[in-house]
Amino acid sequence: MADNTPNEDLDLTFLYEIADGSNEFIIESIDMLLQQAPDLLQNIQSAIQACDWPAAAASAHKLKPSMGFFGMLNSQELLQELEQICKGGVNDPGVVQSKFARANELISANMQVLAQVRAEKESEL
Repeated sequence: MADNTPNEDLDLTFLYEIADGSNEFIIESIDMLLQQAPDLLQNIQSAIQACDWPAAAASAHKLKPSMGFFGMLNSQELLQELEQICKGGVNDPGVVQSKFARANELISANMQVLAQVRAEKESEL
């Protein structure tokens, strides 16, 4: 899947702009995502398995803004689509599972990269 590699879904330009040279801000922002994203992803997965579409939509909605903050626009778009499908009535649970699997794959890979960025920024303090 060379068309959508995780690195193409991670652009920290906005984060660095608003951090204005503050490694502490970058570290805190990454920490927040690293703490919240796994729980929200697990909530989405559990809701999908239980066919609890409103809960899946709500968790996708909560996670979506963070994706934009970290320039993860492909992940953000997948979460948006997932949220809309779950809110609109799910005709094909396989589509929901497929979109979630792709979002989860991208977000998980990006979190590994963000953990490395965090470690680099912490070493510069």
